[in-house]
Amino acid sequence: MAEEAEVEMETSAGAVPVPFQLQLDKSIPFQINIAEWNPEKDLLAMVTEDSKVVLHRFNWQRLWMISPGKCITSLCWRPDGKVIALGLEDGSILLHDVENGKLLKSIKSHSVAVICLNWEEEAHISKGEIDSAFVYEDRTRRFFPPAPRVPRMPGLNAGDAGFMDDLEDTFHELSTSPRQHFNMLSSGDKDGCICFSIFGIFPIGKINIHKLSLCAPFLDKTAAFQLLNASIHQLALSKDLSQLVVLSFGELTENLVKPKGKNVLKDEEYAEVQKFSLSGESLVGLHCLLLNTSIFLDRKKELHQVAQQASSIEDLIEVVRASLSVMSKQWSEAMHSFHEKFDPLSSLIVSHGLDSNPQDEFLSVLFGARTSPPLHQFLVNSLGEAGLKRVCKAVDTAGKELHSIIHEHLQPALEIIVFRIAELRGLSRWRARYHIIGLNEELIDCATEKAGMLLVHVERFLRILATVLYQFQNFFNWVLRYIKILMSEPIDQIQPANSELIVVFLKFLLDHDPIGELLEVNKIIVVDVDTMQRVEQLVMFGGYSDTKYLEKTLSDEFNQLEQCLKEAFLLQFTTISQKIDCEDLMPLYKVGYTPEVSSSDAPTSIFYYKGDHNATSEVHTDGDSRVDYICFKVPDESLELTNCIGIIRGFANGLDPVQKRVTSPEAILLCIPDAFQCVDLSLYKENQIVLLLNEATSTLKSTMRSLIMMVQISDYCFLPLSQGTPANLWTLQILKASAVEMHLEIGKVRYISEPVTSPLAVSASRGLACIFTSRKHAMVYILDEDEDETSDID
Repeated sequence: MAEEAEVEMETSAGAVPVPFQLQLDKSIPFQINIAEWNPEKDLLAMVTEDSKVVLHRFNWQRLWMISPGKCITSLCWRPDGKVIALGLEDGSILLHDVENGKLLKSIKSHSVAVICLNWEEEAHISKGEIDSAFVYEDRTRRFFPPAPRVPRMPGLNAGDAGFMDDLEDTFHELSTSPRQHFNMLSSGDKDGCICFSIFGIFPIGKINIHKLSLCAPFLDKTAAFQLLNASIHQLALSKDLSQLVVLSFGELTENLVKPKGKNVLKDEEYAEVQKFSLSGESLVGLHCLLLNTSIFLDRKKELHQVAQQASSIEDLIEVVRASLSVMSKQWSEAMHSFHEKFDPLSSLIVSHGLDSNPQDEFLSVLFGARTSPPLHQFLVNSLGEAGLKRVCKAVDTAGKELHSIIHEHLQPALEIIVFRIAELRGLSRWRARYHIIGLNEELIDCATEKAGMLLVHVERFLRILATVLYQFQNFFNWVLRYIKILMSEPIDQIQPANSELIVVFLKFLLDHDPIGELLEVNKIIVVDVDTMQRVEQLVMFGGYSDTKYLEKTLSDEFNQLEQCLKEAFLLQFTTISQKIDCEDLMPLYKVGYTPEVSSSDAPTSIFYYKGDHNATSEVHTDGDSRVDYICFKVPDESLELTNCIGIIRGFANGLDPVQKRVTSPEAILLCIPDAFQCVDLSLYKENQIVLLLNEATSTLKSTMRSLIMMVQISDYCFLPLSQGTPANLWTLQILKASAVEMHLEIGKVRYISEPVTSPLAVSASRGLACIFTSRKHAMVYILDEDEDETSDID
């Protein structure tokens, strides 16, 4: 066993005590591609080579395994550890419940593979700020019962046909709690797009690195740059949500056309970009970008409120959509049963050579004429009492189902939508606070009117439905009574029918379906002229402006409401997106091959350390601020040196309010001993870095060994980075002459008796590290020696 061999090897050495307690060594049946520790509990989420997600406790007890059916390309946890996000190859992001792995939400923010995810929440409020802290109360719960669930088609179980599980309600309680810390999910894809979602469920912004005009105070150039063919490799949002550090592969070019806007190139400007080499060589490589996301910090209260209302509205819109779909299907099946039984009468009339239609035949009998042969044959032999009762039951059941869906799902959802839109309408009138985030009063007013009109349509639909069902019931009673007369059976138990209503039914309902028409799309309802004139006269009293609403179907009115809401939320999305720009750019290292290949084998890590007292005077921080650290493995072909690791700190801390670099970031280039090669790396707490190294000198794989090593970054002297020049643009070229040899003696090292593979999963909050070997072993180590034990899941 790997653990026994390791202990024997290190005991025979008889040197210093072995660091890092080996807590667990388990054989696993699959290769692991991604692994992340839960930030709050001792839980490890792993993605297998066949894209299954497995969740284990610290003691390796499996809690659940799920398979989304698509290739998983990234994974991250919500900061409270209650939700896990999965990025898929098709651009989707799935949110799952940590308790049981159930799917909570699916978002399609990207069109290509989601390469990286980062979920960050605002810094906790100190005790001195609690009294003045802004807390927004969601008043919906005062006036309404819990929001209705999506209706399910009869016969379907939870999760079938795409319908949401009951846990959807639980998730929204968690994600939109009024006292939950404001949090943001950032996602990057292989085409250079970065998307932002509040609470992970409400999309609020999107930028494309290709079209960003990149400012570069670090390069001391007044021209703007562009990053072509960019692929996002890693993201890290600062703890105050005001800055986003992005590692991206791509080709750096200088843009000779100044953008007309603040930071985004127009399409015509984008076409005029001239590409050329700034330093006479290819500028394809890894670049570090600093994006200004201060809109999230400055307007987090406003964004919190809007996201809380808008995300709930979007969910309730899905309830309305599903309700209309189920209603349409239910009624369509009932009408199919009706016409399946009654349409053969037309064929019988034609076969008997009569020049009439079903309405004429029924009316003649109603007015006392003798039953014609085709009608007698239809009622006695074709339809019969049993067939009539089946049709009657189908229509009656469908009517009850429609009533139930409307009263339990559709109408309650609409009422809450109207209330929430009214809340947004009130917020939109506070232009000083909400205009800046794109909450437009006119668009919200339009949505308010459409929501109100949709409620009117629902009331209209209920009245028409009640009338139609009564008409059907009256007609069926009359037909049943007449069948019994033809069969010479007693009719005492059957109530007499209303003859006038039968005439109305035969004229307007036998061949027409007003209920089905109201559920159709792109259908114009015929309304008499007098009614339309009265509606136009009522406009002067206010409250609505659409005088043609009676000509619209229920489905068309819903589509118009949805379109109004999309326009209102899209304006917010666009407004926020335009306020995210590039503050700085730092080219790190060049590569001699395509970004797609290089990004798959480039270990990186970004971490924000609080109160970095070990930084030199170049990096100034106050007591509560955090300093960014960026660590990455350097490809051997990028430098004449081989087997190197670069560490940069303070890249995001040296800009003044007008985005001028007043202090230089600091960096160091560490050279790993030639006997080992870096497999993966991870920044750790207290200015430490954990390295995973494989032995490179052995030619026999069976005799190879590896090690896990923790290095104190403060033990090394960081050098301030001077501004790049066209002749020496790459940051690592500046550091090459001052590269530092890293010795195994100065760090904590634990040897492992077999080769290891990526990923390296490190938990800074729990003091744990999990590594995986090429022989499919999983090993869990306790990194902090003073921790005698670790807690298990609550």
